[in-house]
Amino acid sequence: MVANGECRLNVNINDLRKKSPQRVTGLLNAAHEELPAFHRALKEYVSSVDTNYAKTQEELFVGFEGSFGSKHVSPRTLNARHLGNLVCVEGIVTKCSLVRPKVVRSVHYCPATKKTLERRYTDMTSYDPFPSSAIYPTKDDDGNLLETEYGLCAYKDHQTVSIQEMPEKSPAGQLPRSVYIVLDNDLVEKCKPGDRAQVVGIYRCLPNKQGAFTSGTFRTILLANNVILMNKEVSPQISTDDVHKCKKFSKQKNVDVFEMLAKSLAPSIHGHEYIKKALLCMLLGGVEKVLPNGTRLRGLTHSHTHQNHSATLHKIGVW
Repeated sequence: MVANGECRLNVNINDLRKKSPQRVTGLLNAAHEELPAFHRALKEYVSSVDTNYAKTQEELFVGFEGSFGSKHVSPRTLNARHLGNLVCVEGIVTKCSLVRPKVVRSVHYCPATKKTLERRYTDMTSYDPFPSSAIYPTKDDDGNLLETEYGLCAYKDHQTVSIQEMPEKSPAGQLPRSVYIVLDNDLVEKCKPGDRAQVVGIYRCLPNKQGAFTSGTFRTILLANNVILMNKEVSPQISTDDVHKCKKFSKQKNVDVFEMLAKSLAPSIHGHEYIKKALLCMLLGGVEKVLPNGTRLRGLTHSHTHQNHSATLHKIGVW
């Protein structure tokens, strides 16, 4: 994290479960108490490792990933028993707001008394249990005017997104449900509308105040702790051992490699070896061939091969 200049350390919750099961239970059931402790511990540890880096970062965060068991939910299965818990919500991003700055700390200077005043701001989307006043100070206790030192104020990025349950997982004939998610700091712009994502965060309710009364219903949001995109193209991890095995397999003299690969393709389908060989040739591509009329066959990439086959078939009236 320090080497990459990031402010969030991603931890697999399965590793934490092996080390301290009791801590994981507390984290999943009372995340608003446990997460600030994790953040403070990370800040202290980074301060001991790299003091200068800890001073440059206003806050350091711990992001979680891995298997959440019964806490792995969709917007439809989120209910009141999950309030205050650390949950993993899966769905499709439908709406994203603009990224706006939110004030975290303001610094004010009083020309009359030559003193500076610092004030921190928290709201219901913070981990602090008691939100502070949102009123920006313009005068001190004695009524002297204050000047805001904007260069010394600290802000954080703030964005709200809406995640809707996946259409293949919603019951037939019912409208898909959604949940609002608050993204702060480095999590903003992690996802865009149309992305399939898993969002780990604290499920929290916000009271709707009407004058001096609160209604019986509450608006719920998810305070994001980590965003994991699900639709990224996964590149195959080929190790050195795999390369050695492939080379050894290709050099076997008593085995026909082409026959063996054709039989290994779709092993649940018996017979049809000639068709399997054709499919294997299509998957692997081949030497590029340019016909006299300009048509290219067996290009270097699969997409080119597909386009060229389509063009050829279209010309001969098969497609």
